[in-house]
Amino acid sequence: MRILGLDPGSRHTGFGVVERRGAKLHAVTSGRISPPKGQSLELRLVHLCRELERVVEQFRPQAAALEALFQGVNPRSLIVLAQARGALLVTLAQRDISCREYSPAEVKSALTGHGRADKQQVQRMVRLILGLGAEPLSVDASDALAVAVCYAQRYRLDSLAP
Repeated sequence: MRILGLDPGSRHTGFGVVERRGAKLHAVTSGRISPPKGQSLELRLVHLCRELERVVEQFRPQAAALEALFQGVNPRSLIVLAQARGALLVTLAQRDISCREYSPAEVKSALTGHGRADKQQVQRMVRLILGLGAEPLSVDASDALAVAVCYAQRYRLDSLAP
């Protein structure tokens, strides 16, 4: 099964594709989508959708997961982030790709066993679980891979929920 993980943002959206083969997980690809600076919000959203469509077309995930909204950012940023997430969700829905959402604490807990782990701990576990070694990863790509790993680890349990 191929799983697309997304770490949404209007300036940078991380993506990572993970493949489950038996009990093992392997990173297929990762990166980030960054609309050109200075574009209006609507053009940034169009760019996000088009680039996500390219990723989906090239890597053909069967499922997707993205990080849920979290409080703590200012209201304006939260609204823009919600719009970016909405654009990504619509793009996935148009391709009939089912999507799950996980809070940052759920992702951290799935990877490290602790919901308050820092970014370095999460990135270290992403590297370990996926066998990435010292390969350079942006924070956005690492977070997206973490969301995909979370989905892979919780898949059976989540499929039992109503």
